[in-house]
Amino acid sequence: MEKFTRLTASACPLNFANLNTDQIIPARFLKRPRSAGFGAMLFHDLRLDAEGRERPDFPLNLPAWRGARIVVAARNFGCGSSREGAVYALHDYGVRCVIAPSFGDIFSGNAAQNGLLTAIVTDAEAAEIMATLQQAPELPLTVDLEQQTVLCGNRVYNFSIDPVRRMKLLNGWDDIALTESHRDRIAAFKAADRDRRPWAMPAGD
Repeated sequence: MEKFTRLTASACPLNFANLNTDQIIPARFLKRPRSAGFGAMLFHDLRLDAEGRERPDFPLNLPAWRGARIVVAARNFGCGSSREGAVYALHDYGVRCVIAPSFGDIFSGNAAQNGLLTAIVTDAEAAEIMATLQQAPELPLTVDLEQQTVLCGNRVYNFSIDPVRRMKLLNGWDDIALTESHRDRIAAFKAADRDRRPWAMPAGD
């Protein structure tokens, strides 16, 4: 998994509360294999009309934000079902960070497993960042995970994130890699436990 330390990129404001995982990627697309990619299905029914044409008023369809790597949204982003495909869709589209006042907890956990940063700011701060982006669509944001800051123009905002998820993103670790980072401690425990409780070891182990 790619590490996340610092990112400067275009940022798309999505001023919607309660954007759920079915809106991020509709369920009918979840039969696709992961290798096929999910980026084209991101916000499919919000971005496209019934004939598959782009809706001109949806922010990600506007030239300034079409290739945005950061999304700024309102409260409760990623609520709803636990589908990991919602994170796949954002990641495959190129989004590396979502900034919002709150997130669905399962979505945040899935995000950390796939190199996607979920940065928590206040409602007022999210609204202020989105208003700034609406006024200056070309303005990039800089997200610094080590400092836990978002630079927007001349304003700096602090964000919060679960410390374990922060550590995993900074190191590029999923859960397996996190466990393997304690390999020496695990081996030492197993050796000590073998000496302390030899009767508990399986025969021939």
